[in-house]
Amino acid sequence: MRLKGKTAIITGAGSGFGAGIARRFAAEGAQVLVADINPDAAQAIAAEIGGTACAVDVADNDSVAEMARTAATLFGTPDILINNAGITHLPQPMEEVTEAEFDRVLAVNAKSVYLTARHFVPGMKERGSGAILNVASTAGVSPRPNLNWYNASKGWMITATRAMAVELAPHGVRVNALNPVAGETPLLKSFMGEDTPEIRAKFLATIPLGRFSTPEDLANAALFLCSDEAAMITGVALEVDGGRCI
Repeated sequence: MRLKGKTAIITGAGSGFGAGIARRFAAEGAQVLVADINPDAAQAIAAEIGGTACAVDVADNDSVAEMARTAATLFGTPDILINNAGITHLPQPMEEVTEAEFDRVLAVNAKSVYLTARHFVPGMKERGSGAILNVASTAGVSPRPNLNWYNASKGWMITATRAMAVELAPHGVRVNALNPVAGETPLLKSFMGEDTPEIRAKFLATIPLGRFSTPEDLANAALFLCSDEAAMITGVALEVDGGRCI
């Protein structure tokens, strides 16, 4: 019960890493708002863990504002905010990614961090405490070819994390990031272009520990960084990558 009495908002929590984090946080005693663009997925996870579901498009200010109102009614300003929702474009030469694809990747992966900060940071500053966790990627540290604008969006998240950490530290708010390697999530096929044994083997050959990240791996790391055990840790981008970035 390392999060007993804590409240948490987790975006993109209807599947993948976000669902794994939501399950673990609830098991550790947190009251969780399960936020996802897919309302049915959010409701399913919320029902499973005893949380509350919230449909949200993290790239839209009005939608994030509505999520903030839902949270305010449920528990006020959250103790923990996890910006996990993310998307990618399919692997292709950088100049072939359409403008619409570029705009959507940057909106979901980058603008969302700005929007949630607008709506939740003021309350955290007023209270004098809070933990924000941004789920970035090893792509922001060691980019893969043909995922150029996705790589760039995750590099942005890492820099934003450090900048937020410096600015918010005097207010008692910690900001950290996780850099997972490709994992067994709905996005895996998008990263690879297609899911075949040959392409999986090629991906796995770049990971020294020889396997993909799992939702449980991310949940364990997120639990530590968002718990009071990490009270002296801020501005960190922790690689949960089986050694890929070495």
